[in-house]
Amino acid sequence: MKPTLLILAAGIGSRYGGIKQLDQFGPNGETIIDYSLYDAIRSGFGKVVFIVRQEIKESAEALFAPKLKGKIDFDFAIQGVQSYVPEDLGTVERVKPWGTGHATLCAWKQTDTPFAVINADDFYGRDAFATMAQFLQTDTNDKQHAMIGYELKRTLSENGTVSRGVCVEREDHNLESVIERTKIFEDNGAIYFEEDGARTELAPETPVSMNFWGFKPSMFPITKDLFDTYARENINTPKAEFYIPTVMTHIIKSGLGDCRVFRSSSDWFGVTYPEDKPTVQASLSALHEKGEYPGKLWD
Repeated sequence: MKPTLLILAAGIGSRYGGIKQLDQFGPNGETIIDYSLYDAIRSGFGKVVFIVRQEIKESAEALFAPKLKGKIDFDFAIQGVQSYVPEDLGTVERVKPWGTGHATLCAWKQTDTPFAVINADDFYGRDAFATMAQFLQTDTNDKQHAMIGYELKRTLSENGTVSRGVCVEREDHNLESVIERTKIFEDNGAIYFEEDGARTELAPETPVSMNFWGFKPSMFPITKDLFDTYARENINTPKAEFYIPTVMTHIIKSGLGDCRVFRSSSDWFGVTYPEDKPTVQASLSALHEKGEYPGKLWD
């Protein structure tokens, strides 16, 4: 059974100042999502689910449906602030989406195979998709999940702080822990994360999650139970976010499963700030020139 690809595309893009998941970066106006779709198709994924906000669904469908028709099955899932919230909590007063863990949960009804989860605004490279597709198609253990780990030093932005899932890996190459750090930056040649006003240095080779995860369907009911608790505890905290690392940490610590870490030494690139755009455009143009992608991705 071919795996499914979930694309997290419901973010507001407050630091970017626009809908970056639909912005043009490639030499022919391609979005970053286009490259993920192209790599997923040639790596053996059989379906893609776009997780979007209701207000951008029509634009996303108009942009991607013609490209994908006849090449791969596709669907759309809506991440709304009310989605999967326990009914007894009533109306939720917030604008910001609930976060990546909640976004994944919103695609439960559209997903019935092992699946990968990626960000819409990150370029991961073909090798990452090939590695994850191979794992999802061949590993039959319903409790064994996976992630692509990138070296921290290869994932920074010159234009501001970034959020990363900082990982600790066990000797058996499974994940021991992952903690979302929301303010990572480089200063005078060293890398730090800041929390509550205090700086902590991180090694440049520290593996981090760029939200390229591989899950078995057993992840969904676990996520729903966790989110129910999280929503009840944070119903009056409009900026609280329920992250995928929260789910994975619970799975590992509770003995409900493991997460294999597949290391990547590739240079990640993506967009957090508008100033990142020229760098991404130059990187994508270089990949076309090297022949890693055809002149045009879609006929």
